[in-house]
Amino acid sequence: MDRAPAISIIVPAFNEEKLLADSLQAVTAAAEHAFTGAGFAWELVVCDNNSTDRTAEIARTKGAKVVFEPVNQIGRARNTGAAAASGQWLLFIDADSQPSRELLADVAKLTRRTDVLLAGATIALNEGAFAFRIACGVWNTMSRLRRLVAGSFILVRAAAFREVGGFDLKFFAGEELDLAFRLQKIVGRRDRQRTVILHRHPLITSARKLSLYRKGELGRFLVKSIVRPMKTVRNREDCALWYDGRR
Repeated sequence: MDRAPAISIIVPAFNEEKLLADSLQAVTAAAEHAFTGAGFAWELVVCDNNSTDRTAEIARTKGAKVVFEPVNQIGRARNTGAAAASGQWLLFIDADSQPSRELLADVAKLTRRTDVLLAGATIALNEGAFAFRIACGVWNTMSRLRRLVAGSFILVRAAAFREVGGFDLKFFAGEELDLAFRLQKIVGRRDRQRTVILHRHPLITSARKLSLYRKGELGRFLVKSIVRPMKTVRNREDCALWYDGRR
């Protein structure tokens, strides 16, 4: 873009060569339609989080600005991507997710408002058994009622993000919930800005963990998260679902 971007799309990616090309293609197509079509300048930043595959190469072929983060941690990769971004708004999208044109058009409308600090979106799995789709529906209901943002899609004012120091590196999962809490506590109350959950056009995200991990592995993480939530999300070994490299 030949002018400062209004929106920086940031994609953290760790060994994502299987899904990244399709995801970035969907992101670019949606952004061209929703942002460029509405007169918004935007940029695409991919943070290669110490990948050992073709992640960085694929990102460059898709026109992304690629930055490197050597320490494998989701929050750290997002912070590194944000440090290289110059948009007034930061939109974090996971590398296994695909936003629609309609969802990003809703994002464009939100960025024109003065009362919005942070936004998320409901999600829809691209596949999966009925039980998991029910679980996804439960999360979406909680997300809308409690204004809880999912990590796969986070829109935040860049100035506010930097004011609170970005994602807390003590967390290996759930860092988006901690960020939302700190933003609302420090910035939202002062500036009378709020969190919005977009729901008309859910984010399509991969259900691959349901096939890559056994039910017992998924269940153990869920139980730990309920019994000792803060200890679990601050322990890399307990959050192995995100860090063991299965793809």
